[in-house]
Amino acid sequence: MPRIWKFGDDIDTDQVVPGRYAPYMTGDPELQKYAFIENRPDFAKQVKTGDWIVAGKNFGCGSSREYAAQALRKSPIAGIIAKSYARIFFRNALNLGIPLYESDELNDRVQDGQELSFDAEHSSLTVDGKTYALKPMPGFVHQIIREGSIIDFVKKHGKFPGE
Repeated sequence: MPRIWKFGDDIDTDQVVPGRYAPYMTGDPELQKYAFIENRPDFAKQVKTGDWIVAGKNFGCGSSREYAAQALRKSPIAGIIAKSYARIFFRNALNLGIPLYESDELNDRVQDGQELSFDAEHSSLTVDGKTYALKPMPGFVHQIIREGSIIDFVKKHGKFPGE
């Protein structure tokens, strides 16, 4: 069963993937193995398909390193739910097709490792029998996610969502 990987506020891109593990530094195409290598060294080895990251405010702050979002995209996480996101990280993750939801209450109410079920149709997450409504993603975001990434969307449709 999928579970929660809980993080706090202000998780910056250096915490997601420290700069010394950047693909241009290591030449390693398996970027996902460096995700949270310093503050959650168990993450890359233990994260399973369908798991979710639940975080506080300002997830992805710091530099605009796209490889931080790429590492998460290559990992088996289903998506991220945070109180808020840094704008550049949000755009990088969205462009890569990572589902991003917002919830003001979830991070304060759940614990690391709890099992969950996710209902994409209703934009909700259920943990220990309690269902939490998530702020729904805009329609154009669903289109990008369905296609896999912004590049896949443009290749298929010949335009950006909403054009």
